[in-house]
Amino acid sequence: MSNGSARLPVTPDGRYFVVRGRLWRTTNPGLDADARTRLVKELMDARRAVKSAKAATDADALADARAAVHNAKVALGERGAVWWNDGAPDFNRHLARNTPYRDWFEALPTDSGDSNIEP
Repeated sequence: MSNGSARLPVTPDGRYFVVRGRLWRTTNPGLDADARTRLVKELMDARRAVKSAKAATDADALADARAAVHNAKVALGERGAVWWNDGAPDFNRHLARNTPYRDWFEALPTDSGDSNIEP
């Protein structure tokens, strides 16, 4: 359930991390380490392919690369069907202040100088 940086706050239930006040779904913690490593590598390869396709102004390659990014994110649990099974709704990409996480979010310390937390 790593969010890539220990500086980003993670909701108490571990489902989201916060960047600039917005919730982003974390990777499915149920993935085994080998699968997660493989999928993260696929995601990074796909992101590099997006950059290359943009630089080459290759629309077909760009579409393929973006599809690969999406597929990797779905496999990681960051997009698509939620990875939890308690019936809770998905608040991915919602502003934290507009979700049931509002009180938790508003209680976060803001004196750290980290502009990623603030909306």
